[in-house]
Amino acid sequence: MSQRTERRGIHVDQSELLCKKGCGYYGNTAWQGLCSKCWREEYQRARQKQIQDDWALAEKLQREEAAAAYGSSHGVPAQTQSTPPTHSSLGPFSKFEEKKTNEKTRKVTTVKKFFSPSSRTASKKESPEVKTTSPSMSRHARLDFDSDQVSRDFVEFLKNFQRPGREIHKQCRSFLLSMSGKKDLNAEELSECVQDFYQSMADRLTSHFKGSSEPVEQVMDQVEKYIMSRLYKSVFCPETTDDERKDLAMQNRIRALHWVNIQMLCVPMDEEIPEASENVVKAITDIIEMDSKKVPRDKLSCVTRCSKHIFAAIRNTKSEPASADDFLPALIYIVLKANPPRLQSNIQYITRFCNPSRLMTGEDGYYFTNLCCAAAFIEKLDAQSLNITPEEFECYMSGQASPRVPNPTGNDWHHRDTLPYPAEPPSPALAQLHRNLELLSGLCSRQETLMGEARRLRDDLLSWPDSVQREVHNVMEKHPLKVLGCTVSAMDDNADNADNDLLPLPLTPQVFAGS
Repeated sequence: MSQRTERRGIHVDQSELLCKKGCGYYGNTAWQGLCSKCWREEYQRARQKQIQDDWALAEKLQREEAAAAYGSSHGVPAQTQSTPPTHSSLGPFSKFEEKKTNEKTRKVTTVKKFFSPSSRTASKKESPEVKTTSPSMSRHARLDFDSDQVSRDFVEFLKNFQRPGREIHKQCRSFLLSMSGKKDLNAEELSECVQDFYQSMADRLTSHFKGSSEPVEQVMDQVEKYIMSRLYKSVFCPETTDDERKDLAMQNRIRALHWVNIQMLCVPMDEEIPEASENVVKAITDIIEMDSKKVPRDKLSCVTRCSKHIFAAIRNTKSEPASADDFLPALIYIVLKANPPRLQSNIQYITRFCNPSRLMTGEDGYYFTNLCCAAAFIEKLDAQSLNITPEEFECYMSGQASPRVPNPTGNDWHHRDTLPYPAEPPSPALAQLHRNLELLSGLCSRQETLMGEARRLRDDLLSWPDSVQREVHNVMEKHPLKVLGCTVSAMDDNADNADNDLLPLPLTPQVFAGS
């Protein structure tokens, strides 16, 4: 039991986030812990080795096949044949490899030609080839480039650079046209093409701005926005990958882990605090919003905003700055609560097509590396990670019990009293819901009382006239009304005459002389 009470939490050393090659850049689980630069070098080295191995195997098979064919035609056993195959026997395979090599060379050198002094002439010469390789690019599709809002913003931005801006726009359009004819490439090859274009463009801009990094980053951000908004539909979650399968597996995994609470992950956040709860809701909103963006930089910005809201929520709870050890468990908790749509596809999309400088350094690269670690942790989450027993983990995963509800069967190992953690307090939303239900229940009882009083008042008002009428009738019966006649006595008559005697005599008219 003492072992159960020791909380380990989730801890990832900051050195584990860096590239395993020791270059100092941030690594990525999708690149086996390497940064984008080292991963490309390893990928190209492994690809060249694979090509050489395939070539050696093909030559060996061709020699064995030629020796077997020679022995069968001359009646010589195949074991005694050591005749090397002729050059003509390797003709079909050599032509195939030569075509593949030429295509690879053309793909790598095309971007370099964009920045050469004769790029204007080269683009004119290559334009018929591009049109032939991409017949689906009609006149209406090319006009759509100019009418789209992204294109207008890109052109407006490049006006500040005058002639270099026109050259950048021309190179981007040429690259998009060339990419339209490469729909048969897999995701890694498409990523390699885009990254080659980024690298060549960045080298050209660095030499143009004489080493100033700020304008180079601004131009590269706009180039990425323009390029990837056009390629989004064809390169996001392509059919040649298993990204969709990984998305479904991740969503099902997060749904199965719905019972994981803050205490199990040792997250230093208290959602009862209004400020912390508000930041948690904003973080969930940002990580869900990532799927609605098309540009890798915009998706990366959603991850950055989500991470900053997480740090704010931890700071509101602890009243002190959050540490890196607090951040990763909180990010895992946010991902479990949000269950972002197509999480793996978005991570792969950012990994393949984002400007590599953003993923290798800076806060964007740090937050994205932690998101990759959170996704990998969720995939491998087990009982030991949550400091619970395997029996409890399997019971919670199967839905037979929950750490929030006591088990009615009476088994001690997943009863509330014997759980490794106390029952999780309800979230602020659920607490508010319960308070509202209690208020509604009180209002209902008060309304019923009020309606009863109103009905009694109505009955009283209806019966009041009858009761008044009965009371008046009873009074009238007990005390009947008697009307007496009016008589005048002689005394009253003499009194009136006496009053008349006291009145003065009436005036008589007088006549004056001379009138």
